[in-house]
Amino acid sequence: MLFADIDILDENFTVCPHRWVGVRDGRIAYVGAKPPAAEVAASFGEVYDGAGKLLMPALYNAHAHAPMTLLRGYAENLPLQRWLEERCFPFEAKMTAEDCYWGTVLACAEMARFGVVSFSDMYYASEGRSRAVFEAGMKANMCEGLVAFEEKPYAEYPICAQMEELVRHWHGAGDGRIRIDYNIHSEYLSTETVCRDILDIVRDTDLRLHIHLSETEKEVRECRERHGGLSPVAYFDSLGLFDVPVTAAHCVWVDDADLDILAAHGVFVANNPASNMKLGSGFAPIPEMLRRNIPVCLGSDGMASNNSHNLFRDMYLQALIYKGADLDPTAVTPQQALASATRAGALSQGRDDCGAVAEGMRADLCVLDTSGPSWCPATDVVYNIVYAGDGTDVVLTLCDGEVIYRDGAWPTIDVERAKAECAARAARIIAEL
Repeated sequence: MLFADIDILDENFTVCPHRWVGVRDGRIAYVGAKPPAAEVAASFGEVYDGAGKLLMPALYNAHAHAPMTLLRGYAENLPLQRWLEERCFPFEAKMTAEDCYWGTVLACAEMARFGVVSFSDMYYASEGRSRAVFEAGMKANMCEGLVAFEEKPYAEYPICAQMEELVRHWHGAGDGRIRIDYNIHSEYLSTETVCRDILDIVRDTDLRLHIHLSETEKEVRECRERHGGLSPVAYFDSLGLFDVPVTAAHCVWVDDADLDILAAHGVFVANNPASNMKLGSGFAPIPEMLRRNIPVCLGSDGMASNNSHNLFRDMYLQALIYKGADLDPTAVTPQQALASATRAGALSQGRDDCGAVAEGMRADLCVLDTSGPSWCPATDVVYNIVYAGDGTDVVLTLCDGEVIYRDGAWPTIDVERAKAECAARAARIIAEL
């Protein structure tokens, strides 16, 4: 595809007007202020008219629970622990592998519609979830959710063999679109033995780790009681957990010592502003993290705690809420919010060649319609993207150069069937409770 005479958001998060961008074999092969030579242009295939459009990197969701689309609107107005114990856990106990598959299919459709091409997903039934993403033509870092209460080696948990098979069958599938990460749910749902065993596996396999970390004040307080005053960050650090690539979701209740640890190890923090506010968990200290060069990315979390995969909303929240909370209008810039939603998210997934509109990068792209009234005047388009734009402005989403959403249609997903399946499955489970 050749994008002709289109405004682009470049790798420095600057809007460059009237550019030509050529996509070939899944990568960006040409970016220029002038059209490519005729023979080169012909090699790109379809010419996409860029009038009234903006081309930018697609978005990368750094923390999600895709099958929880089935719980949308079910677990409302509760703090985290009650939300989990009274609503989520009983519902999830009745979910089948097919429920998880269809929940993931619907999540893929929703994300693609909002310009998201890849997500880091923590849940169960990873075989079916991986299949759903593969069929949708999208990307994901999948991990099988681990809850460990018994003090026994990780190898004695059934999930150990499941993970070995998952890595063998799915890691690198679809030309690297599917990746497998390891998971430790949290400090409070794991044991020291299991944490150490998983750390050894991740070191040996050169994979990545996805965890929940310091989400609530209660979590941190009880961790200190269990571990001689250590916070969850300090506890995991004492085990050496941050010596491998880690994406840590939430990181709301962290102090200066915790931030020093996260910065020293380059831990990716997946900020979930909508979820953290909806559950009353608090606000992660994102401005201070950015000052310390801690890589911050964005997550939607699950649909029982957000309830949307529209990552543009989370980007807007990250750019906005800290201005009010910190009484500082410069707390988080639009460029920093855009980086969290794009390049930082890609890097958190180990996708170093993704997340920018630049030659040689994978063609993970989305096009926004900027012709509407909310985009006018275009005094500063970068600010418009974050403060005035929305995922509903997305008209085209490409993953590795392939169309996964265009003008209300999903060429790789039967959206109507996914909606029907999820509605019926959610109703069945609620009736059983």
